[in-house]
Amino acid sequence: MSLDDFERYPLLFGPSPVHPLDRLTAHLGGARIWAKREDCNSGLAFGGNKTRKLEYLVPDALKQGADTLVSIGSVQSNHTRQVAAVAARCGLKAVLVQESWVDWPDAVNDKVGNILLSRIMGADVRLVQAGFGIGFKDSWQNALEDVRSAGGTPYAIPAGASDHPLGGLGFANWADEVREQERQLGVFFDTIVVCSVTGSTQAGMIVGFAGQDRPRRVLGVDASAKRAETHAQVEKIARATAQLIGLGRELRDDEITVLEGWAGGYYGIPVKSTVDAIRLTARLEGVILDPVYEGKSMAALIDLIRGGEIPKDSNVLYAHLGGQPALNAYSGAFH
Repeated sequence: MSLDDFERYPLLFGPSPVHPLDRLTAHLGGARIWAKREDCNSGLAFGGNKTRKLEYLVPDALKQGADTLVSIGSVQSNHTRQVAAVAARCGLKAVLVQESWVDWPDAVNDKVGNILLSRIMGADVRLVQAGFGIGFKDSWQNALEDVRSAGGTPYAIPAGASDHPLGGLGFANWADEVREQERQLGVFFDTIVVCSVTGSTQAGMIVGFAGQDRPRRVLGVDASAKRAETHAQVEKIARATAQLIGLGRELRDDEITVLEGWAGGYYGIPVKSTVDAIRLTARLEGVILDPVYEGKSMAALIDLIRGGEIPKDSNVLYAHLGGQPALNAYSGAFH
């Protein structure tokens, strides 16, 4: 099978926009920086990278006769907000398990931002006390069972829509989109910088670009503070996706790169480099990043350019995955 053989349910405006960050480029004095904007990819609840993945999961859910999408994430999960939006768009119900993955001392953390939007869109939001983890959780299995016992037909969507047979397809398709945009812009992005936690965003990119066979690096930036787990997840999903779409070769180990050093000690806690990167990008470009993912991958991009790991003659594409609604729960970081 090839990527074109998989059904997509249209949730995006079309290709997400790509634009240069010229003032940030000049400030850093190195590689030319561009951004591809998954935060502007859809009209559904501020879009984001998970909306792109859900285009491939929705046809599967509908085929199975599901009436309820059941997913899981942290209290301020961007993913669960996008599941709520997609459920609303498709006339389905949504049950969202929101676990306390982040120990962040904000009194309104469970009332504003992503979780507020999910409630407005009619999702059944369930707050659960449980620590960070990207594996399959009991709380999620219980929610699936609740839907079944009430006579519903649940469709299980793991954290980040990642550890799912179709989880890597959205960003394999993104790589094709990038190739077409490069042709239109007359530029080649030799380096991609992307945040990684649940893994399928970077995994899909790796597989999509592997099929193009050009000298390009996909640099994943771990934001989980558990780099080994993130790397294992990216590798597992990438290899499974490569097989699923018939890549025709094994992925090389050097195609799977996950960097550490910008996550801080815990998932979801912005550190100084995160806040500095958010402020710098906002003040130079008017582009807003979030404190859980994008602030960390941008901090990495800044350091990699300043340190010369990304050469001066590079064109680097920063994958902006969305997530800004979570800023509402992090006002204390910006006093």
